[in-house]
Amino acid sequence: MYPSYTTGTRVTMGDIFPALFFSLMFAAIGFYVGQYLPPALFLPLMIVELIMIVAAVFIRRRKAVGYGFLYAFTLISGITLFPVIIHYGQTIGYELVWQAFGVTIVAYGGAALYATLSKADFSFLGGFLFIGLLALMGMGIVNFFIPFSTQAEWVYTLLGILIFIGYTLFDISRIVRHGVAREDVPFVVLSLYLDFVNLFLFILRLFGLNVRRD
Repeated sequence: MYPSYTTGTRVTMGDIFPALFFSLMFAAIGFYVGQYLPPALFLPLMIVELIMIVAAVFIRRRKAVGYGFLYAFTLISGITLFPVIIHYGQTIGYELVWQAFGVTIVAYGGAALYATLSKADFSFLGGFLFIGLLALMGMGIVNFFIPFSTQAEWVYTLLGILIFIGYTLFDISRIVRHGVAREDVPFVVLSLYLDFVNLFLFILRLFGLNVRRD
């Protein structure tokens, strides 16, 4: 379960979904703002985004991550998503980008709904997901210096999709089974937001691979 630095009132998904919805709204606003920013700003903002993810982990060890931090992060995340989405729109077509977004909603929503209704315990996935995430990060670093072959691209992409569907099941099941301290809601929402965004990006990669194969 999500450990908390407090022992305050615990909440469940009904209290978390509104914050997740607002996080996605701030990301949408950031995406809109992104079209007006100079390209030179995107890399610094991506670095800020990574720093904020690391900072959130360390902040949470001492006190709660606030809603201001959460919404600032999702706003920046939306901005940095803009060049990625534009790239895919120009290479595979915006219709396929929308289709990938729809598939993401179905996959994420289906996993979340199953974990919520079944109340199954997916805590056993934790170790496997962490190792898979490390492997994913390692492959990404290698790809930065040595471009993937077509087969490696497929392995990397499918592994990413499986990992973030797994994390969705894992995170939602912990919330449903154990609840979350009210003070921890922003951090939990941040985790759920990252599950959704990363799943979307890997599904986009999958659509891109399919277009290249054709």
